[in-house]
Amino acid sequence: MDQKIRFTKSADGVRIAYAESGTGSPIVKAPNWLSHLEFDWKSPVWRHWFKFFSTGHRLVRFDARGCGLSDWTLADFSLDAHVADLEAVIDANALERFVLLGISIGGPIAIEYAHRHPERVSQLILYGTYPQGPLIHPETAERARQLLDLIPKGWAWENAAFRQVYTTINLPEGTEEQRAWFNDLLRITCKPEIGFQLLTAAGEVDVRDKVAEIVVPTLVVHARRDAVTRLDRGRELAAGIPGARFVEIDSQNHLLLEHEPGWARFREVVGEFLGDAANARTAVDATVLESLTARERNVLEHIARGLSNDEISTALYISEKTVRNHITSIFDKLHVDSRAKAIVIAREAGLAAG
Repeated sequence: MDQKIRFTKSADGVRIAYAESGTGSPIVKAPNWLSHLEFDWKSPVWRHWFKFFSTGHRLVRFDARGCGLSDWTLADFSLDAHVADLEAVIDANALERFVLLGISIGGPIAIEYAHRHPERVSQLILYGTYPQGPLIHPETAERARQLLDLIPKGWAWENAAFRQVYTTINLPEGTEEQRAWFNDLLRITCKPEIGFQLLTAAGEVDVRDKVAEIVVPTLVVHARRDAVTRLDRGRELAAGIPGARFVEIDSQNHLLLEHEPGWARFREVVGEFLGDAANARTAVDATVLESLTARERNVLEHIARGLSNDEISTALYISEKTVRNHITSIFDKLHVDSRAKAIVIAREAGLAAG
């Protein structure tokens, strides 16, 4: 299987490198802390992830700003900037609906995007991640700061002793080949000052106020003995997302490795989730949409296309008050309490087409 690498620019002009592999329904992977599209593609740590998500799907992933083939520049590394990069890659690929995957530090980026654009995300998969960064979480802040402070001095050492600290924490059960690759990742991916700023920004992120408003089907998976992001952080995240499914995987590694039993379990869980979510949506859509009148269905179509009440009023030649009355009835029949949730159901049913 091959990948195609292309480039686009984010809203602030930073060049972002992205890759596509596989064919089928799209899956978009939010960026994690360190990545390199070419180096990762053949790595013993990531290649099985990419092969799995590229089988029967079109996988789109990209290097975070400051990393890999994207611009190595001291820029804005805020959550908003990373979400803007994600939006740019999605627009460059002309994706309307897709599964969104957030791993580790990519989790908050995926959560923020799904909160802002629920109509674009069909399913959300979160692995080994958290709602509140370790630098501001009271139980992890001190340890996280100590590890972070090692970066400016030890990153570029020819001796791998410093980098081995991060490798051991991330892959305690890794093979010699896998650990050697992770050691090189820190040196090859980006400059020490950029890595420091990226990790600082990620450690200070907080999306706890957004998780309760996520309306897309969500799967949260976490390794039981993960030393990078503790299991209770994954549980906290899943508990905060309405209807989210939470699965523990028996592993000590932050990233599941191909040789361990947990990887087979992960593939099974994800496969079930994607299939079950699709079947559930079909059943729900058929039931609830039959209850709408022709006019209500027409109004819902316009809502799904992003039109305001005033614009719907003009398009359908009815008063804005009548539009509001229809929307109230639509929300009641669909059992939703927000426009975003109604949009999700409508777009899943194909009502936004045209």
